[in-house]
Amino acid sequence: MTILRFFKKWAGKLIRIVYRCIYRLIPVDDKLVIFISFHGRGYSDNPRAIFEQMRQDPNWKGYRFIWFIKHHKQKNIQIKGAEIKEYFSLSYFYYLSRAKIWVVNCKLPLYICKKENQIYLQTWHGTPLKRLAHDIDVSEDTTFYRSGVSYEQMCHSYDVDVARYNFMISPNAFCTSVFPHAFGIDPKKLVETGYPRNDFIANVTKDEISSIKKRMNLPLDKKVILYAPTWRDNSYVAAGYTFELKADFHLWKEILGSDYIVLFKPHYLIINHYQNDASLQGFLYNIPAEAEINELYVISDVLITDYSSVFFDYAILKRPMYFYMYDLESYASDLRGFYMDITKELPGKIYRDEKQLCEDIKNGVYDASHLKEFHDRFNNLDDGQASKRISKLLIEARA
Repeated sequence: MTILRFFKKWAGKLIRIVYRCIYRLIPVDDKLVIFISFHGRGYSDNPRAIFEQMRQDPNWKGYRFIWFIKHHKQKNIQIKGAEIKEYFSLSYFYYLSRAKIWVVNCKLPLYICKKENQIYLQTWHGTPLKRLAHDIDVSEDTTFYRSGVSYEQMCHSYDVDVARYNFMISPNAFCTSVFPHAFGIDPKKLVETGYPRNDFIANVTKDEISSIKKRMNLPLDKKVILYAPTWRDNSYVAAGYTFELKADFHLWKEILGSDYIVLFKPHYLIINHYQNDASLQGFLYNIPAEAEINELYVISDVLITDYSSVFFDYAILKRPMYFYMYDLESYASDLRGFYMDITKELPGKIYRDEKQLCEDIKNGVYDASHLKEFHDRFNNLDDGQASKRISKLLIEARA
């Protein structure tokens, strides 16, 4: 361990100790709201949608909004109507102690303290295909993630955070049935209202889609395939999760020809990066893992994924979805398991052979027979108004 890393580690411990000693002494500001998305990775997801609704709602006039984002100065992030503070800085701890309302889409660390007169809205970040928290069926000596936490420690971290929630968003009836046993949350705290982030998908116009493509310098005369795989629990190094790419993009280009382009967007937890070679230029576009995926959904004509929950949101668009699960047997048996029978309930076909996958896309082969049923089951609340419903909830809760 370098001297700098050693210093940062002990400075962080000291800050947390001081914070726990004095947080109660900091008075709550009834007109302060803080937002955290994916542990400070950016300005995105449900917290972003809720903030943008609050910003334009006259009921929130005079309120102060603060986003916590890692390395925001280097990323040159600016958010109209909000201040940005560095994640895990002194101001991070101060304003967590000061804010009346917290809007967060991820599990907060164990060291965070909440007062009774503060309101914690947990938005979460997806309808789960893979089992979560207490629902993961493994032996008690199993360790999770690169940090090596035990099953008991992992569940405890959820229990501590859930105890702090005032409300948790449920996007659909399926999640309302799953979250109580997965997270151990009182069903009375669940707000079944659809996902605010999906308002954009439900309300998007053709002009907005064209504008996004132009801003991203994408061709307007080609069909767009979004390839969005997820991470594997058992594939990681000290710095984070890795992903072994099992896609031969040269083969994809050969089969799909000049009619298509591919946007490759890995999960935000994946740390390794991929570079195009010159022969793929103009066909394959690498999208940063931290990019806002909603814009990618609406500009894409086709989705290819594996076990990522992205397909739940993409189904709102009622466009073709293909599931490239080359490691299905090992994933299902060695990792977390699923909440549904993927051989019967997915809104698309499972592929292990990427050649057949590409040929079916090229030839327009897609079984949409289950798509409406799937949409009605999981996306019936995605009517473009979820952000307004959550804003109203918080208006009533703040009184």
